Amino acid sequence: MKDAAAHIADIEKSLKAEIPEGVTAVAAVSGGIDSTVAAVLANRVIGTRVRPLFVDTGLLRQDEGPKVLGSVRKAGIPLELIDARQTFFRALKGVIDPEEKRTRIGEAFIRVFEQEAKSNGATHLIQGTIAPDWIESGGGMRDTIKKHHNVGGLPKDMRLKVVEPLRDLYKDEVRAIAKHLGVPEASRQPFPGPGLAVRVLGEVTEERVATLRAATVVVEEAVERAVGQGKIHSPWQYFAVLLPIQSTGVIGDNRTYANTVAVRMVESSDAMSATASEPPAWLLREISERITRELSGKVNRVVYDVTDKPPATIEWE
Repeated sequence: MKDAAAHIADIEKSLKAEIPEGVTAVAAVSGGIDSTVAAVLANRVIGTRVRPLFVDTGLLRQDEGPKVLGSVRKAGIPLELIDARQTFFRALKGVIDPEEKRTRIGEAFIRVFEQEAKSNGATHLIQGTIAPDWIESGGGMRDTIKKHHNVGGLPKDMRLKVVEPLRDLYKDEVRAIAKHLGVPEASRQPFPGPGLAVRVLGEVTEERVATLRAATVVVEEAVERAVGQGKIHSPWQYFAVLLPIQSTGVIGDNRTYANTVAVRMVESSDAMSATASEPPAWLLREISERITRELSGKVNRVVYDVTDKPPATIEWE
């Protein structure tokens, strides 16, 4: 494997060729390490000819927008916030199939970028696609594991030319580049481009996303507190999933019939494979008690996912 400096030199050379003088672009920045690194490199190569955009889809974690804007701007990127929440919820209305979700999310992103590209005459879209995205999306001799929104979700009639400077890299390589560049939060846990939509199994509604968002806060705070106290090491990824099933529970002397939340923690380096973490029972109990207390009447059961990748994927959808 090349070192980070060699990767950067190759990427910058490629960007200069793909986006020559006089050509402008928009850059899709989700706040994740992949898209942030792609935007930083584009900014180094083409400067003000790239317009970095962060789209609020309504499918983000608690306070994700302000955190992303602050973090990416610290890296010297003049990131702009685009509010497209209603666009995405309309696109997902009534959709249950996970592949259809990813396709609709991918198209919604492109339509937003096409609209914004008009303001600076952009003809190119820079995004942080990495190797696992197109490998799992299938094509050629490869089976489709799941369509990544930034690969399999791209509409055929899109008017922007896609530029993917990190396309041949894996997550550990991108993180090495991020550290070399001094990008803040180079070890931030991965978050899927489609956001909480692929962690809300079944129909994606504003109410169901709000429930999952609150459960996600509990999982992240509990894990990060335990890590900070030196009680556990930090998992590679840790999150909550809202299942499309309800079960019977009890509050006091009253019956409840409410949602089930699954908790997922995994160890990985490149996202191509992963091992389910083995958190201590007290941590899982703390997470369960807090979720069911804070979401009383909405969630009455919490389960833990012990499945590796393969046979499962890291995300549930």
